[in-house]
Amino acid sequence: MGKFKNSDTQVLQDPEYSRLNDFLDDNSNKLKQLSRGDIVEGEVVDVNINNGVVIVDVGYKSEGIIAGRELKSDTLDWTKLQVGDKVLVYVVKPEDEKGQLILSIRRTQQASAWLSLENAKKNNEVVEAVVVESNNGGLIVEIGKGIRGFIPTSQLDATRVYANGVRQVGRDISSKVQKRLNSLIGEKIKTRIIELDREKNRIILSEKMVTQARDIEKRTETLKKVKEGDILEGTISGITPFGVFVNAQGLEGLVHLSEISWDKVEDIGVLYSVGNNVRVMVIGLSDGGKRVAYSIKRLQEDPWSKAISKYKIGDIVDGVVQKVVPYGAFVRIGEGLNGLIHISELSEKLVKDPGDIVKVGQKVKVKILSISSTERHLGLSLKETSGVVGKKKMDEKELAEAVNAAIESEVK
Repeated sequence: MGKFKNSDTQVLQDPEYSRLNDFLDDNSNKLKQLSRGDIVEGEVVDVNINNGVVIVDVGYKSEGIIAGRELKSDTLDWTKLQVGDKVLVYVVKPEDEKGQLILSIRRTQQASAWLSLENAKKNNEVVEAVVVESNNGGLIVEIGKGIRGFIPTSQLDATRVYANGVRQVGRDISSKVQKRLNSLIGEKIKTRIIELDREKNRIILSEKMVTQARDIEKRTETLKKVKEGDILEGTISGITPFGVFVNAQGLEGLVHLSEISWDKVEDIGVLYSVGNNVRVMVIGLSDGGKRVAYSIKRLQEDPWSKAISKYKIGDIVDGVVQKVVPYGAFVRIGEGLNGLIHISELSEKLVKDPGDIVKVGQKVKVKILSISSTERHLGLSLKETSGVVGKKKMDEKELAEAVNAAIESEVK
């Protein structure tokens, strides 16, 4: 029905038609156009508790019906509604097969919850979820009444899923992971939203986004106050052939193999496991904290320093040959003390093969010619204990250089 035009002068002279034009000009008198998903305010016109039906007028061409489970809500008790009450409703169907407008109170609450989730995703807010189920892919959680989401295993904090906090693969690992996931049912987990699709009813969540942000914050705070030489409490976060990674107050760094122990480390796994608590000393900070070096051994007493304290250069001591090499022989003279008899110090005569002079296991008397705290090694002489000094003797500097070169060659 359209508005009357000015050309209809005879009609417009009738006051009844003039009032009809005014009625059509008033938008409040026009019928609403509703679509599924709309949330509108209506007025209660009837409440039938026995039949479980509420009739609401929302200004549509027909009154709307709310029935069955669509009446259930945690925020509104429909049985206490009275005629004339204003209520927010969700449009389920603008028109069903009977031409009726189907409304919902339950879905209004759910739509409000989705709106809150959309805001939480937009503002990167933390969302608390309760674990209700688990499967081999992760956890099904409830975020609000009737709204569920999913946390993939890869988005859970690794300490929840794996016994040692390090991700692993394998069939036997899979069954262990499933048991750990099952044990989380009923727990509350703080998450952030990765993906939100209301149309598909799909919500993907991440716990890691929360824990990583917390770690970054903690790391930033630690970096502000930490300096080389500081001692921190930490946890072993990873083990590699070249050392162990330690997370100390959010600041992850490497304890190189050479900084784990004063003794030679053959197998790190024998000493440490992921998750072990350790005390470390900060020995290196660079690139704004991107590269952090820690030491464990520097917080332990150096057995070599203690052992060497009773010896001095010039002492003649007993030792046992440990190894014979082309450039000399390694000798142990005490607990944790090793020294090298350079080939030039084996005899006053020219020596082509050290094996002609000494054998492994042989007990010898040697003279201490040099002590290197840096290399933790001694320069020894066999020929000087015989009371005969050769015609050509290396000076102290030459001997130290020869010993260091030999030791470096041995390490390589």
